Amino acid sequence: MRLLLILFSLMLPALSAAAGAPSISSKVENIELNIKDHEMAVTFIGLSSGEATLIQGPNNENILVNTGKEDTAAELEGWLRLYDVKRIGTLILTSDGSGLSSQHVNHLIEKYQIKKIITTSKIAPLVTSELKHQNLLPVLVWKEGIKETLLPDLTVEVEFAGTGEDEGMDIVLSFFKQRVFLMSSYSDRAEEELFKKNLQDINVFKIPNCTKEDSLSKKLIQYLNPQISVLFTPEEKHLDPEILHHLQDSWSEVYFTKRHGTITLKFTDSKYEVFTIPPEAEQ
Repeated sequence: MRLLLILFSLMLPALSAAAGAPSISSKVENIELNIKDHEMAVTFIGLSSGEATLIQGPNNENILVNTGKEDTAAELEGWLRLYDVKRIGTLILTSDGSGLSSQHVNHLIEKYQIKKIITTSKIAPLVTSELKHQNLLPVLVWKEGIKETLLPDLTVEVEFAGTGEDEGMDIVLSFFKQRVFLMSSYSDRAEEELFKKNLQDINVFKIPNCTKEDSLSKKLIQYLNPQISVLFTPEEKHLDPEILHHLQDSWSEVYFTKRHGTITLKFTDSKYEVFTIPPEAEQ
């Protein structure tokens, strides 16, 4: 049975249009998710380019997965401010294909007092060689099969970690019986490995780069059978049309950050709700 989704559109006032500034009005109050014990939130941040995902637990615990591109640094910080993020315990870098900037990473480390970085064996040398605080900040390499608890009730497991072209780190967030699959790889080898994993009936599926033809097979989408699919790529006109058809055939509810804006899912031990903040043009 599909979970009943409650969709809220958080309509914001007119936004300031300062060049390079995040599209968030200074008059908008912080979004208060009121995350209690046995709850968490996952937010797919609607940046103008690149991707970033914020994971929040009780007691102001925050994890950031990817950082967007260097030219969206101000946007990212604006969204983090809106979600009242003052500190980030862990930064997870799953791919170097989104314009990873050492300057941007160093700035985030200093501003949000990041305690550790988790990434792949391919990205780790790029990060450590440019870190300002190499001796103070651990950079951990996660390999396939690693499983750790990063927040209360939240387990993260690496399903695939590749070093080849179009490969990164693909992780599953398990929160009670609900699972969020953050996929970065889109190679044939990655798909072959994922079919060996217990990934049927995923609740939320963050899709990798889908502008490339045949980047994601119908077979894999059917295998995952996601309730919700989230794409950071532009809307349908820039998407491999086959992927959208496959998602529709699987009855997955599809969200585009370029159309729906920033998307937050708040999880309890038995259900989740969906909130969206539409992009500026729709407000």
